[in-house]
Amino acid sequence: MDEKRLDEIISRYDYPSGRILGILRDIQVSEGYIEKDLLRLLAEKIEVPVSRLYGLVTFYSFFSLQPVGRHIITLCMGTPCHVKGARTILATLEDLLGIKGEEESGKYFATTADNQFTVVIARCFGACSMSPVIQIDGNLYGYVTPEKIPEILAGYGWHP
Repeated sequence: MDEKRLDEIISRYDYPSGRILGILRDIQVSEGYIEKDLLRLLAEKIEVPVSRLYGLVTFYSFFSLQPVGRHIITLCMGTPCHVKGARTILATLEDLLGIKGEEESGKYFATTADNQFTVVIARCFGACSMSPVIQIDGNLYGYVTPEKIPEILAGYGWHP
């Protein structure tokens, strides 16, 4: 994102320092992620510490500091999903999509080489009765098994 576009986003908000989440959201939606250099520039423009912006971006799962794929797959790793095989679901997704992410501080992030799919994990969707669950682009899938994953992914353009 260029500086002019950033200025346009900031100008939508009367009090930019009080509308930080809105500005960050607009950047995320526009770019698909928030580039670290852009975070620094935003901090200068709205006169807040870059550490505050970084803290918000890393706290809220909606934001990403890395480019994301066209389709976002979020796998629940809450206790019920974990007990019912979420780790196996993750391994299956990694195998089918040819990715390998690392879990760091409870976060996981991996994007396919073609930028079609990004896999992340979440702690709970509140759908424990249907565990294990995944969400793709806002669509929730329950009672997921490794055998069901190829069919689910096919609905989003994936093919082996």
